[in-house]
Amino acid sequence: MLGITILGNNSAIPAFGRHPTAQIVTVADELFLVDCGEGTQMRMSTFRVRQSRITHILISHLHGDHFYGLTGLINTMNLLNREQELHIHGPAPVESVINMHLALANTQLRFTIHYHTNPAEGGIIHQGAQVQISCFPVTHRIPCWGYRFDARTGRRKLLVEKAKSLGIPAEFYKKLVQGHDYENPATGACIRNEWVTEPGPVPPSYAFCADTLFNPAIAGYLQGVHTIYHESTFLESEADKAAIRFHSTARQAALLAKIAGVKCLLLGHFSSRYETLEPFLEEATPIFPNTLLAWEGTTFLVRPTAVSKPA
Repeated sequence: MLGITILGNNSAIPAFGRHPTAQIVTVADELFLVDCGEGTQMRMSTFRVRQSRITHILISHLHGDHFYGLTGLINTMNLLNREQELHIHGPAPVESVINMHLALANTQLRFTIHYHTNPAEGGIIHQGAQVQISCFPVTHRIPCWGYRFDARTGRRKLLVEKAKSLGIPAEFYKKLVQGHDYENPATGACIRNEWVTEPGPVPPSYAFCADTLFNPAIAGYLQGVHTIYHESTFLESEADKAAIRFHSTARQAALLAKIAGVKCLLLGHFSSRYETLEPFLEEATPIFPNTLLAWEGTTFLVRPTAVSKPA
């Protein structure tokens, strides 16, 4: 299972009940926090997100609406006696900023933080049992990265009748779905795994495209991804402002989703100049019909064979 819980969907300024960027990506039993705008820990409390289950925090860039909540969250984790280590990925200065804040407050952490600097050209940044995470550069006013989550299944579909006919004992079936071949202990004959199994279900995938100018080249990092979150700070009527500020419009987000060949698009990072969000959907859907607004408090489930929709 891969789910995305939207904690904040606004851009720089909180407005109309919307908050700065933050979202939780859940893969199996692991929680990953993507960006941490001001007030993120309060949103986590509102939506009953267990911060103790967060293992990695991914920061896209160092504009305040994407990381000003990080020091507060770390401090709260410490006050709640966290002992589990925490991994923080992002631009190199994140470590010095957090360490400065903690030093000024004379905070002694009870847990270890491992800082990981995103490679400028992107690449794999985490290989876990449940998921592989990679980062990719986007086009913004300062260095900025998106993140891609590829869940792992690791299991093949067993053809039970075929396995029985070839004399494979039932106690070996678990190894078959894990991809192992079977060797007959009496004859030494090898039964290849692909003879008695089929590929398992397509694992879910998701990409967070961060703050970026419209750039079709980003589609190259999104091949095979089911659902993407793409910023839509402005409507097309203000495309000039989007370009000057290195942001995108709803129409441009839809164009990128179409170019990349993804299945579902989530729109977010809305400017505080817009009180209602329905116009963003109206602008995007003629170009990319399977577009959804990233409403705060909503969890979207990524199902590779179906539309991604709220839980």
